[in-house]
This record gives sequence, structure tokens and C-alpha cells, in this order.
Amino acid sequence: MRAFTSAGERVAVDTEPAWAGRLVDAAVGAPRDDPRVNGDAQVDGDPTVRIRVEARRTEFPRTGLRPVTRGAYSDGRRTLFLDAGGSGFDLLLVMGDDQLSVIARYRPPARTRLANVVAASRFRLLAGQVLVHYPVLWRAGLRGRVPLHASVARTGAGTPLLAGPGGVGKSTVLVGLLADGAAATADNLCCADRSLCFGLVEPLRTDAVPGGPVLSAAGAGARTSHGRTEWPLTARVPVLAPDRIVVLERGVHTEISPIPAAEAARTLVAGTYAAGELRRYWAFAATLALATGRGPAHPPVVEVAADHAGRLPCVRVRVGDGDSVTAAQLCGENP
Repeated sequence: MRAFTSAGERVAVDTEPAWAGRLVDAAVGAPRDDPRVNGDAQVDGDPTVRIRVEARRTEFPRTGLRPVTRGAYSDGRRTLFLDAGGSGFDLLLVMGDDQLSVIARYRPPARTRLANVVAASRFRLLAGQVLVHYPVLWRAGLRGRVPLHASVARTGAGTPLLAGPGGVGKSTVLVGLLADGAAATADNLCCADRSLCFGLVEPLRTDAVPGGPVLSAAGAGARTSHGRTEWPLTARVPVLAPDRIVVLERGVHTEISPIPAAEAARTLVAGTYAAGELRRYWAFAATLALATGRGPAHPPVVEVAADHAGRLPCVRVRVGDGDSVTAAQLCGENP
């Protein structure tokens, strides 16, 4: 069993097929012998999300389930997804009083099976999202938390929330902060309420050159999308309260300046909806809301982002080509 805390939820995962266990290990960014993610791991209390990947490939019975939308059936308590997110996994989700139970079986249609073989790295990422991250995010959503494409780092100079769309260099900046002794909630996904950001357990994905003090100690994982490499995020903390928002951009020269709260919130929202990791989550969450009558049909991402930006100082850090930025630069005097 793998046990860990993600997005503020206590998660337990059992996998019957060994290959499914490897998919889960890749999704959470920890090797199987990591004491934080294995049968000896301790979580404070009973799991709030319990996931089991079964070896059997028989069809889940649909008796008593009504069609909700294409590929989804429910009776209000049990919800069945067929080929969830195009991953090849059928998911049966059962919401109890305080625990979401997820049972998964790999039953890909022929077209999905072919796509998973041809694009193995895509399948690896998608399987982790569908099996682990999406159910956890939805359970956290019942508590009023929303997904944000952001990371929060605890440094000696402050606790910045790093915002910006994919490809602007958030992970590269984070690697530099970790090398200087910082800790972080996640690489680039968190689940936030109006004051706290709970990290999603995931690997660090970066195109930074291996050999630095953080990466060399962790050991490289698989090659992943956009030419990046996966690394365990060793300096992880489950939750942080940011004390400023840092909007990261790329530029010719490094520039740091205050920005209006509305602009920071807009970047945080836009980066979240543009994130490839969440592309299929919105339909997943909407379908569950429709099926169960629980949780928002649309998570209040705009409201939570605006709340953080409205009460925190906001700066834009435009990182020049070939430059790096320090925690002191990110966390200068409040504008």
C-alpha cells in the first residue's frame, strides 16, 4: 500500500498489477522504497481517499445506474466512468460519509490501447492524473479548495506563490530555491482555499541541467513532456500560507516590479486553465457534480485567485535570458 497526503487529503493506494504500481509511483514522484510513500508510511487518521487498481478486466455492472453523460453512469452515490479521460481505465467512484473510494480496472477500447502503446509517456502522465490526482482534487473540492497551477516555496526571505503559465520557468526558479535550502508544496500544482495552499504530491519536472545539489542527490527519473526530466521533490511540505504572489515571465533582461492585484489574479487563473495537467479535470469534476449533486459544477478558481491577490502583495519578476533569481529578489520589500 502507498499512503501519503496530497491536496490536504489522506490518500491510500493499493495496486494489484505491478505495472499499475509503477504508474502510481511515477505520478507521486517517489520510488517504491521511499518511506513517505509505502506500506510503512503514516497518515494522521483514516484515509479520505482510498484507491484500488484491480487486476481483473471485467466490466463493472451498471445495474441501478442511470446515464449522466456520454461514458458516465451514476445512482447519486456510485459513479462509473468508462475510459476515464481517454486513459483506458474504467473508474467506479463511491462517495461515503467522509471517504471517497475509487476502484479502477484497465479496460481500454482498441483505439485507446493503441494510443497508449504508441505514446507511452503520454499514457504514463494521463494514468497518474486519472488514477490519483483527479479523485484527490475532487475530494478536496468538497472542502472548498480549488486547483491552481502554482507552487508555494518556503524560503528564508519569505513564502512566495509562484504563478505563470507553463513554460515560463517556474520549475527552474524552484530548483534554484531548493538548492538554497527552500522547501515547496509541489512542482506546479496546488489545491488552495482562501488562505492556504495544499501541495499536490507530484514529481519535479524540469529541464535544468542535472548535477546540482538538489537534483544529483535525488536521482533522475523518466523523461517526460517538453524534453523535461522527472526528479523526486525531496524538500516537500504539505501546506503553506503564501505571503506574496510572484508572477514569473521571461524577458531579455531581469526586471522586478509591483503589479495590480487584478493582473496577478488574471495570470493565476489563466495559467491554471491553460495547464495541460488539468485539461481533462474540469470535465471530470463537472460530471461528478452532475452525478452526485455534491461539490461545485465549476470550481471557484477565479474567486480564490482574486482573494489571494487582493490581500497579498503582488510582483512581476521577468527573468532575463540566462539569468537566475534568488529568494531575496523574489521576496524583496513589499511593494
